[in-house]
Amino acid sequence: MRIRILPVLLMLAMIIALCSCSPTFSPQDQQAGQMSDSPPITTADPTSTPDSSQEPSPDASAVPAPTAVEPSDDLSNAPGEVPAPTAEPSATPTSSTAPSATPPTAVKTSSAPPLTATATVTPAHTPAPTLTPTPTPAAASNQPSVRDLYNEESAQGGKPQPADWQNVSVNEGVELHCTISVDCKTILNNMDDLNPDKTEVVPEDGMILSPRQVVFYEGESVFNVLLREMKKNKIHMEFVETPIFNSHYIEGINNLYEMDCGSLSGWIYKVNGWSPNYGCSRYMLKDGDVVEWIYTCDLGRDVGGGLQQ
Repeated sequence: MRIRILPVLLMLAMIIALCSCSPTFSPQDQQAGQMSDSPPITTADPTSTPDSSQEPSPDASAVPAPTAVEPSDDLSNAPGEVPAPTAEPSATPTSSTAPSATPPTAVKTSSAPPLTATATVTPAHTPAPTLTPTPTPAAASNQPSVRDLYNEESAQGGKPQPADWQNVSVNEGVELHCTISVDCKTILNNMDDLNPDKTEVVPEDGMILSPRQVVFYEGESVFNVLLREMKKNKIHMEFVETPIFNSHYIEGINNLYEMDCGSLSGWIYKVNGWSPNYGCSRYMLKDGDVVEWIYTCDLGRDVGGGLQQ
């Protein structure tokens, strides 16, 4: 049997060498040698020789030749072919499912911005309520305030009468002199009633502007002089025009406002020791007048003016 098989193998090797004409000739010879050394049971190996022809895949002619693949009874060839295709399709579905999970995450992030926009709207309404409570107590209460001290249209006892300051012209060619001062000494005796936030703005001696002689012009009022001196000395001042009184009303000096030291507290003024019952814009100064701005804690009664007269 061996003598008959060898010539057949040699002929097949020569045919393959002529067809392929490639350097893979030597490996086939080695396989042929191995086949010759195999036991007689491998008589079916001649049919498997086409398997060796499958290795030179470059030649398309070698592919149809191994029609001898029919002996698929050889289990050595079947397992090698089956796992390869089965593994490839299994990988494709897994990769396709991965991107499908990403879209939902993008949708969640897009819903976040509208929530922040609503949160930013709420703080815009918070400052408004803080401004409204301050006037409500004064309006609701029937107690008089410092503003009520300047609601008169005339003065009695030979005191200077109020003037319509809009109709008075200022003559800057005539310089006159007066004395002016600003103090809040009464607060020092009422520190328990003072707004805690205003403790730092109260001077130790209570003097905000010490008495000094200043220049003013003919036709100017107490308000004109106060406004100029506060700007000149860089002292805070806040006022409002009250048409009902036809005058300006001083709400705060040096960051001390009305009702900062009790509901009856605020700024009043005196001229030559008298506390007028009309607004400071309506008092026309004369040469040599002494003007005092005083913070009262009791509608002027604690400083010898106001409702005491």
